[in-house]
Amino acid sequence: MEACSQGEILGFLGSKYGSGDAWDIAKTIHTHISTVLLIGNRALKLKRPVHLPYLDLSTPERRLLMCERELCLNRRTAPQLYRAVHRISREANGQLALNGPGTLIDAVLEMDRFDDGATFDHLAAEGRLAPVDMGKLARNIAALHEVAEVAPDPAGAARMQRVLEINERAFAATAVFTGHEIDQVNDACRTALARHATLLDERARTGRVRRCHGDLHLRNIAMVDGQPLLFDCLEFDEDLATTDVLYDLAFVLMDLWRHGLREFANVVFNRYLDETGDEAGIRLLPFFMAVRAAIRAHVTASEISATDLGSAWKRAEARAYLELCGDLLQVRPALLAAIGGFSGSGKSTVAALLAPGLGPVPGARVIASDRIRKRMFGVSPETRLLEDAYGDEVSDQVYQRLREAAGTTLSQGYAAVADAVFDREGERVAIAATAMACGVPFRGIWLEAASDVLVERVSARQGDVSDATADVVTAQLARGGTPTDWPKVRADMAPLEVVDAARSLIERGSRIASVAPTEAGFAATM
Repeated sequence: MEACSQGEILGFLGSKYGSGDAWDIAKTIHTHISTVLLIGNRALKLKRPVHLPYLDLSTPERRLLMCERELCLNRRTAPQLYRAVHRISREANGQLALNGPGTLIDAVLEMDRFDDGATFDHLAAEGRLAPVDMGKLARNIAALHEVAEVAPDPAGAARMQRVLEINERAFAATAVFTGHEIDQVNDACRTALARHATLLDERARTGRVRRCHGDLHLRNIAMVDGQPLLFDCLEFDEDLATTDVLYDLAFVLMDLWRHGLREFANVVFNRYLDETGDEAGIRLLPFFMAVRAAIRAHVTASEISATDLGSAWKRAEARAYLELCGDLLQVRPALLAAIGGFSGSGKSTVAALLAPGLGPVPGARVIASDRIRKRMFGVSPETRLLEDAYGDEVSDQVYQRLREAAGTTLSQGYAAVADAVFDREGERVAIAATAMACGVPFRGIWLEAASDVLVERVSARQGDVSDATADVVTAQLARGGTPTDWPKVRADMAPLEVVDAARSLIERGSRIASVAPTEAGFAATM
């Protein structure tokens, strides 16, 4: 560092930002390209003066430019965290100064500090994440992708080819995996890329390749004031960070899957598609998630040294990621399940708990009539609609859109779960015909509960996607419509018992391997 050691700079920053409060205990975090000083209510990030094959931070001017780029990019998703970039200068009197007129020595990115335990990896490990958090996370990711700059280069497959080449070089430099294991992963990823090349290029031509976050794993998401904030995006490699939006999403999906939070990964997947309508690309997700797992495998392996006391743990972690990569690429059959029943029967809860174990990762697309209706009227899922929104003509449109979305999903080789009342025979016949047209198995299931149970459940709802009231339930019961052509499951049992019964019926008809869910606080408001 030009005429200045990083130790001198850290001491200078500590003297400037130390406040004497309870947080005024300096903590320094080192990465391969940055040093972060946590002191007081601030996080101060310095770029290390490194010159790597993929990054040159060897001069103060380059470090200043990279700090400014990081500030600009991260303000897209976390403006309340990213405050400013400061020049660090050497003044005529020999002292260091912030934003002084002297010679530029370095630069620092100033951020607001948040609770170290607020990142999603910590919250996941402590069991403190909830489905409602996944809905918020999906909306925030979708919002970033909506405004992210579209790449002018229409080559989608070539971008992923470059990622695979980086992975292959990185695997070759590690000593954790055997040559046979590496060859298997490389060959599987190349085969998947060849299979998806046309779709990747088509998505690039239609604007689905954008300047995304680039590093969207659980450690780079923090819960601040009740909102999941995406921070610390990939700022130093425009090529790697400019990618298909679903590849960006795939990192957090893979990370949730790896943490055993498969229901949560499925919720993020579904809520993201609810926001974006990007069903036409979902067959890419197993490949994208597998590539993300491969990256974590070689990055973790590269961190292992002979003297590292945690090397045994890291070795096991690296191998687990490699095994996950292969597992994510396994072919899993598609199917269509329809969950029907009167309001209050628990359709949405059952659909959400079934979905992670159906079809390719991260599980089935849940297509809910309530959410379709809210989108048709341009309101949030929790906004109550007027009675006119539930007329027969509107409902016919809702069911038509549900079938169209199911058909698009099934055509991608994915599983779908249709969540609607389905109390009219024509709607049941039509949804079964959708599966037949796509050549996949179909299973319709009717959830049945006593009228007093249904009324009690809908009366207790607050902030729910469904607008059903006790009067709506009474009208449904009076109209009848209980099917004779779908098997029935008692809906007054515990949710997991209902799900087990429904899964048994699905497996009996289609021999689908399933992932046993955990209840995890799921509710119909997801």
